[in-house]
This record gives sequence, C-alpha cells and structure tokens, in this order.
Amino acid sequence: MTADYDTLAKTIAALTEGETDQVALMATITCEVHHADDRFDWTGFYRVTQPGLLKIGPYQGGHGCLVIPFDRGVCGAAARTGEVQLVPDVEAFPGHIACATSTRSELVLPVRDASGKVIAVFDIDSNQPDAFTDQDATVLGAILTDVFAR
Repeated sequence: MTADYDTLAKTIAALTEGETDQVALMATITCEVHHADDRFDWTGFYRVTQPGLLKIGPYQGGHGCLVIPFDRGVCGAAARTGEVQLVPDVEAFPGHIACATSTRSELVLPVRDASGKVIAVFDIDSNQPDAFTDQDATVLGAILTDVFAR
C-alpha cells in the first residue's frame, strides 16, 4: 500500500486541530504516517534539545539512535542545513549513521516552528533502496508546516 496523501493530510489536520503540545503532535503524526505506507519501515522525530544536538522523540518501528549531533548522518544534515535530505542509498551518504542495519534509503525533513526555527527533523527510513520521491518530500513537508508552523 502507498500513502493516500489527501486522506493522510485531512486525518492529521483533524487529529491535531487545537493541540499545541509538540510531543503529542509528533506522536500523532508519527503513528499516522508510519501506518500509511508499506515503504515506511521506521518513522519518527528527532528533537533539537540543545544547539547542535538532536535527541530521539516519538517514533514507530525498531529502536532508533538516542542522540545525533548535527554534524553526523542524514538527520544531522537536515538539522544543520535546514534542507530536506532524500537519500536513495544510505550506504553512499558520507557519515551515515546505521541506527538499524535494515535501512536502505531515507527521507529526512526539517521541522520548523512559526518563527522558522528548526525544532526537529522528521525521519522516515525504508528497507527498500530508492524508496522515496520528491512528491513524498513535498507533501509530508506541507503537512509538517501545517501542524508546526501555524
């Protein structure tokens, strides 16, 4: 099954309406996105907890890395640059952190608050190579903006 992004966006909007707690929002988004598509093997947030440091937030799937510095891995690159990281082959990504050996490709989106500050990254891993598209990044990025930058 592949994600029905129209339904997913409407569901997340309805479930998160009026909620302001970031962890509650992250947990809800993670659950909905993770179960929306068979390509999504691990789905979750890494929160910016101090300058240059990400710590694991709500996630679904196997264990994740607990701490990721901005200067390491795909998640660190997204946090450091503020840019989407669409990685078709994690083995080819310099400095990739193998939190799970099953991960073959990865999509990481920066999460910004209403002021534009990066507060987290949203990480989706797949056990399939080249699993993600620009459409995935665009639609999921719009959902994150709607929830966190309101």
